[in-house]
Amino acid sequence: MVISVLVGAVLGFLSGLGIGGGSLLILWLTLVMDYGPAAARSTNLLFFLPAALIAAFFRWRQGGIPFRKILPAILSGCASAFCFSLLGTKLDTHLLKKLFGILLIATGIRELLYKSK
Repeated sequence: MVISVLVGAVLGFLSGLGIGGGSLLILWLTLVMDYGPAAARSTNLLFFLPAALIAAFFRWRQGGIPFRKILPAILSGCASAFCFSLLGTKLDTHLLKKLFGILLIATGIRELLYKSK
């Protein structure tokens, strides 16, 4: 229990920095805590919601969130999440795993090659 609290604190810290930690939480839950994939994903979503709200609140207070500019992205992201959550229950999970793996690899390559302007 103590180790789980420490892992949660570290992942909450990473979420507060905007780094994330969801993939690490899923690894922890599946490999160490013996959660099934669906339970790990659901727990990850429940972990992410309060962490994201708290981090967004403090970013907003610092003036880092221009709501008028990002409102279309927020609305379309919420609508897409809703639609694809419904669709995701009907898709082959093997295909989704491969697509997610490709996304993670592409993101990792982009981060390695990214140069700030």
